[in-house]
Amino acid sequence: MENIFQRDEYNFLREDERLGKNIAYLTVAGSIAYGTNVETSDEDIRGFAIEDFDSILTGKAFEQFDDDKTDTVIYGLRKYFKLCADCNPNVLELLGTKPEHILYMSDAGKKVRDNAEIFLSKLAYKKFVGYATAQLRRLQNALAHDSYPQREKNLHVLKSIKSMMTACQREYGLNHAEINFDTDGDEIFVSIQAQRLPLKKFFAMNSGLGTMINNYAKLNHRNRKKDENHLHKHAMHLIRLYLTGIDILEGRGIVTYREKDLPLLKKIRAGEIPLDDVFKMADECDEKISAAYKNSKLPEVPDYQKIDKLLIEIYRKHFAR
Repeated sequence: MENIFQRDEYNFLREDERLGKNIAYLTVAGSIAYGTNVETSDEDIRGFAIEDFDSILTGKAFEQFDDDKTDTVIYGLRKYFKLCADCNPNVLELLGTKPEHILYMSDAGKKVRDNAEIFLSKLAYKKFVGYATAQLRRLQNALAHDSYPQREKNLHVLKSIKSMMTACQREYGLNHAEINFDTDGDEIFVSIQAQRLPLKKFFAMNSGLGTMINNYAKLNHRNRKKDENHLHKHAMHLIRLYLTGIDILEGRGIVTYREKDLPLLKKIRAGEIPLDDVFKMADECDEKISAAYKNSKLPEVPDYQKIDKLLIEIYRKHFAR
């Protein structure tokens, strides 16, 4: 990957007018960046570029460039800053990759990486738990669809929905949210109490629950061998996300290449650890990240003034040059 700019399949890095000399940062991402890659792993490339001056003034600055053939995503600087300030796991991790995984870094890129801590806040709890929960639901729903009797399937669906309802209660300020089976275990009922819940939030909550139920109902018979690999990959990401979020909340910064956790993560991905044991690990991680959130010294939200100041500083230096 060191000669990425000379490889024909990456010609767009030089030729696309939004990229080229505007690229500020490129790094290896995905399983290679985590250290959990296998022989069939793709070479994922992520980064950010500084938008054209005229496009910023006219409000037409690009937000994101995608090349599906090479699995490359390059964000516009403004969007990248916004996602980082929101503690989006997929973009934050780019600032915590190993130095040898950085493919290109300008002075602007180095400035952002050196100041990664200004993006960190307690918002990491919500984001990392949310992404981890999504992985957990994929696992539970897939297992329930294929191998369990109906009541066991319902139990797994119920657990997924309960997790989402807990998130909804926290997100939408519900006074009470309870969900459970009827006495026969054939039907799931929900009890919600809320006062003056904005209509948009009400629809968003129902839409989220409906999407999850529909996705579960639409699961088809799977390609067993192919999908088993995917399940173990989801299981690995589930634990990895929790561990990364715990590090951030406990003040250890962004650790993308999790060297001390690699033996465990690789065993999970290889299917050497039963998924029931992974679920137990996830429960333990959930308790740890909740404790880390309560005890975290990070601010509730990032210092947006510092973020804006850094953004303006980078733009000024770039365009002055």
